[in-house]
Amino acid sequence: MLKPAPAPPLKSEAVKPGMRIGLFGGTFDPPHAGHLHAARTAMRRLRLDRVWWLVSPQNPLKARQAGDLARRMDAVRDLARDPGMVISDIEARLGTNRTIDLLGALKARHRDVHFVWMMGADNLAGIHRWADWQGIFSSVPVAVIARPTDAVRARLSPAAQVFSASRVSESQARSLAGRPAPAWTYLTARLHPHSSTALRERA
Repeated sequence: MLKPAPAPPLKSEAVKPGMRIGLFGGTFDPPHAGHLHAARTAMRRLRLDRVWWLVSPQNPLKARQAGDLARRMDAVRDLARDPGMVISDIEARLGTNRTIDLLGALKARHRDVHFVWMMGADNLAGIHRWADWQGIFSSVPVAVIARPTDAVRARLSPAAQVFSASRVSESQARSLAGRPAPAWTYLTARLHPHSSTALRERA
């Protein structure tokens, strides 16, 4: 397990015991209104105090090299201006791109914080390809936000089946952050059509 880096967290990452913090990881290349919609949905429905946008240096499952990290950080800052939205490059500072290692480091640093891993339904459909994906579900509660093209694949995915007994009903989503892992919920909301891939292709 990766040990927490000795460098202190950014001031914007300052937390207090008992806080409920959503961890929203991705390359955000580019960030778009769909990402913001997901962050807002999770913050409201899960009653989170913060959403940390964890801008990753590189997705290890994608051959395409992500764009310049500083440029993507600036783009996320321009997009996610709501109160409680925090933009972080902690993956780069820790020197990891594995979610399981990141979660271990954050939990070791902030033992009294209630973290929730946030992801779109497209990621639930493919999370079984991530390193120690079952360990991710066993580390922190997980919130899945509906996406227009992945609802069926997500609900039939290996992860949804393996952890079917740990699913929390959408009506109880507000309690997710305080539940012991494994626990996950699927949030349906107004579907947003934007995707980073489509925006890059248009650009």
